[in-house]
Amino acid sequence: MTFIKTTEQDSNYNHLEKMSLNELLTNINTEDKSVPLAVEKAIPQIEVLTEQIVSKLKHGGRLFYIGAGTSGRLGILDASECPPTFGVSHDLVIGLIAGGDSAIRKAVEFAEDSTTQGWKDLQTFNISEQDVVVGIAASGTTPYVIGALKQCNQNNIITGCITCNTNSPLSNVSKYPIEVIVGPEFVTGSSRMKAGTAQKLVLNMISTSTMIKLNKVKGNKMVDMQLSNNKLVDRGIRMITKELNVTNDEAERLLSKYKSVRSAIQNYNNGN
Repeated sequence: MTFIKTTEQDSNYNHLEKMSLNELLTNINTEDKSVPLAVEKAIPQIEVLTEQIVSKLKHGGRLFYIGAGTSGRLGILDASECPPTFGVSHDLVIGLIAGGDSAIRKAVEFAEDSTTQGWKDLQTFNISEQDVVVGIAASGTTPYVIGALKQCNQNNIITGCITCNTNSPLSNVSKYPIEVIVGPEFVTGSSRMKAGTAQKLVLNMISTSTMIKLNKVKGNKMVDMQLSNNKLVDRGIRMITKELNVTNDEAERLLSKYKSVRSAIQNYNNGN
């Protein structure tokens, strides 16, 4: 089968520079509406990969995201949100980007073209068979990501990917590929748009579902969140008030004493 990058095909719109601002915004929004439907079609693929991630993390493994450019930044964003949201270690979900941390803000020329650096970057974390590596690349052709996943496969490390093209080289090297086909971008080839949105949605689904299965959520509340600002402290107090049917003052006392919503609820229920 011939590999065709739908993410690089011509936009369905032309003469963008002649559109009014309202036309631009409306047409971008129209394109964006198709993204959740494309993600929905990929739920079976998302499920099988997430099952593998949950299993590995339950047994002491870690989840790695690896990508370049926008894709790499999205992986780092999702990884960085896990500790404050779910109270897990910063070493549980790790995001890597071609070109290193400086590439988070500024593009590093040709960093994504190395076929060996991705694996070198993973090795600095002593990666092992306990872990899972998810490559993120809208095109499905990024050498940095593909090279890393090839080496993971050779070392019996579970691999997955998130891409927006069918039958890409990245999908073919991934044991558990996720393909979300969003079609041509509004601005031809600008995969930071629909493709990036699709990747963000999938990452949300993977990490959130995984953390729920790791018992990091109670009911529908983030009971293990880090109390890192006044907003989150206030949220924690409200959680405790509702869960235990106590006054705000009592909830505040419990939270101050036990330093987490989960611990406050558990100790109160245990009579402490």
